[in-house]
Amino acid sequence: MSKRDMLFSIPMKNIEDWTFNEHVAKVFPDMIQRSIPGYSNIISMIGMLAKRVVQPNSKVYDLGCALGAAALSVHRNINVQGCQIIAVDKSKAMVERCRRNVSHASVLHYIEVIEADICDILIENASLVVLNFTLQFVNINARLTLLKKIFQGLNPRGILILSEKFSFQDINIESVLSDMHHDFKRANGYSELQINQKCHMLENIMFIDTLETHKERLKQAGFSHTELWFQYFNFGSLISLK
Repeated sequence: MSKRDMLFSIPMKNIEDWTFNEHVAKVFPDMIQRSIPGYSNIISMIGMLAKRVVQPNSKVYDLGCALGAAALSVHRNINVQGCQIIAVDKSKAMVERCRRNVSHASVLHYIEVIEADICDILIENASLVVLNFTLQFVNINARLTLLKKIFQGLNPRGILILSEKFSFQDINIESVLSDMHHDFKRANGYSELQINQKCHMLENIMFIDTLETHKERLKQAGFSHTELWFQYFNFGSLISLK
């Protein structure tokens, strides 16, 4: 069972950059549900979409898999022969717990969990690739290269799901939606101290883009059909078709 996220509830003398370490991994399910509006809906819909698009004898990639929520959702919903699900994360703590989750779900034969940088992974024979709140942690200069590799590795009619936190060109909209997100966190029991300290920790680690930037980058990568399919405040998910 996931522990309650009480990280950063005590004032920190030195606020270091965010890392997906063992402390975060222990409370991650609770943290993600209380921090990202609509997260559980996105996970459910990834499974629903997988049921429609995953092809027999193809591969599904969950890139930046964390504890494997998306990969497990895909597995629960598909019913095709010869499909391999590959879950990748570079955090050792996340990978270890993801492997435990996969083992407990008795799907070790169907989901391979790999500890690696997603930029180094070969994408091939893919019918579905998931980047669920992952690209925002990838170096900005490496994002287009990664998306091009994904496009090239997708089969015809393959799909990319890209979920991200968005920034907005309109500063008034940016302010309103950012404040609403913080209200969401407060309503879920986070203190001002926790919210502020986590924000500071993420400043040098997470760099978010506008929806327009995402769409243009996906177009440059080769995707000709991209649309926003889910949004909740400043969080959302895009679907791109090959």
